[in-house]
Amino acid sequence: QVQLVESGGGGVQPGGSLRLSCTASVNIGSFYDMAWYRQAPGKQRDLVAHISDDAFAEYRDSVKGRFTISKDIAKNTMYLQMNNLKPEDAAVYYCFAKSLRSGSSWGQGTQVTVSP
Repeated sequence: QVQLVESGGGGVQPGGSLRLSCTASVNIGSFYDMAWYRQAPGKQRDLVAHISDDAFAEYRDSVKGRFTISKDIAKNTMYLQMNNLKPEDAAVYYCFAKSLRSGSSWGQGTQVTVSP
């Protein structure tokens, strides 16, 4: 069973930066897609960014130019660099991965708070 562990969340002021990490218990080269989702209180879980096995990345419009998704296969880790954070970015951020062998997997989430 695949385990995904997020880290790097915390509290920052508007305009600040955070880097989230998602470390997998298996070789992330086996995933054909990995992604970051976020869920704010009372709202649905939304896709923030995803990256394919060939490193093609896509972002939701509201984070384009501010967030960067990347992965390091040697470290079995995916990242989300978040710059110029806004209060509306505050949410629990979840790591997601999908492979043909193990299907879909989710991390437990990491809290991001953005406030003055």
